Amino acid sequence: MATQLSKAKEGVITDEMRQVAADEGYTPIEIRDRVAAGLVVIPKNINHSFSPKGIGDGLSTKINANIGTSMDHVDLDEELEKMEVAVRAGADSVMDLSTGGDLKKIRNIILKNSPVMLGAVPIYGAASELAARKMSIKDLTADLLFDTIEQQCEEGLDYITVHCGVTQSTYPLADQKHRIAGIVSRGGSLLSAWMHYHNRENPLYEEYDRLLQIAFKYDVTLSLGDGLRPGSVADATDKAQLKELIVIGELTKRARDAGVQVIVEGPGHVPLNQIEANILIQKRICDNAPFYVLGPLTTDCAPGYDHITAAIGGAIAAAAGADFLCYVTPAEHLCLPDIKDVEMGVIAAKIAAHSGDIAKGVRGAMERNIEMSICRKRLDWEGMYRLALDPVLARQRRSKSENAEKDVCTMCGELCAVNIHNNMCTKEQDEKSTQ
Repeated sequence: MATQLSKAKEGVITDEMRQVAADEGYTPIEIRDRVAAGLVVIPKNINHSFSPKGIGDGLSTKINANIGTSMDHVDLDEELEKMEVAVRAGADSVMDLSTGGDLKKIRNIILKNSPVMLGAVPIYGAASELAARKMSIKDLTADLLFDTIEQQCEEGLDYITVHCGVTQSTYPLADQKHRIAGIVSRGGSLLSAWMHYHNRENPLYEEYDRLLQIAFKYDVTLSLGDGLRPGSVADATDKAQLKELIVIGELTKRARDAGVQVIVEGPGHVPLNQIEANILIQKRICDNAPFYVLGPLTTDCAPGYDHITAAIGGAIAAAAGADFLCYVTPAEHLCLPDIKDVEMGVIAAKIAAHSGDIAKGVRGAMERNIEMSICRKRLDWEGMYRLALDPVLARQRRSKSENAEKDVCTMCGELCAVNIHNNMCTKEQDEKSTQ
């Protein structure tokens, strides 16, 4: 058995590394060396067949879209459509966060149909199994949790979120004395409740080596979840968040030493003026491990528009060095997202990721913008559609314009600045050629 990380450490270049190199404009050796150092991960379970992508240092910022049933709404066909829409809109990854219905069946059908990397949060499955038995989270055992993890990894998950940094020393820092919003991570709250009831350590932390053995066996990337992420901008960058991050930094090193690929998850709700600092702190504490952020949302006061608040924060985070953005939909904090919410969430995250890529000099990002500007200067509409982050919407809006068949837009019409300047330049060139 071997993983992308263990092979890279041995100097081996895998087919997956070659694919990432071709996609990102690097040599296979450059990608191998980044994987070996833990700066880049290629989440790809040995039991899942798809075209892999890399996440991390120097690569384009990737986007994840969450889908999944709830206990109150189970419609597998709808979730499959959400996945298709998300991938078509530009998602590089999908996470199945289902909690309702036959979770094994749902997960396996999504796995079978997913053309991109698939992640999940195994403790959701364990908690749902307990609920089906009319039991509660206090009845969770370490064996049930690890058996669930192994089962899901064997099925083909490419990465799993595990809240290993929620420990007896960290979760009390998120209580009402220290925070406004408390613990907003579902996995973090489940494990905190279990530890509180039993007065025992988190099994994912206490038996971390057991987790590493499973992850290595199937080459599953560990996404070390921020179970104590701030759910309010007023709670951002507090003791609970930072102490958990320190624990995660230690676990990151242990995973790499064991040949297991690892990414680190981050906040959450963060004011604009703290986002860059959060990225720098994570990169420092976790030795530049790829950073996966939810948003971050820059205000708590925009329900219905949180895809916008997340895109604002995501752009700043990506520019500062975040490697992987989890989309946020307009339904965040309100309800389960529908198909349109998923599409809007992905596009918003895509804009944020691309904006960040320009700022941090990712290969090809600025070149795409230059090409778009050249097409605009030439009034090359087909070229503009091809380069647009959402070409379908761009074409649709243009087709409804009163001037759709002319080389102008409805806003400017005959006063089109580009046309005026182009005509002026053409006239100057003609005058010079006749002299």
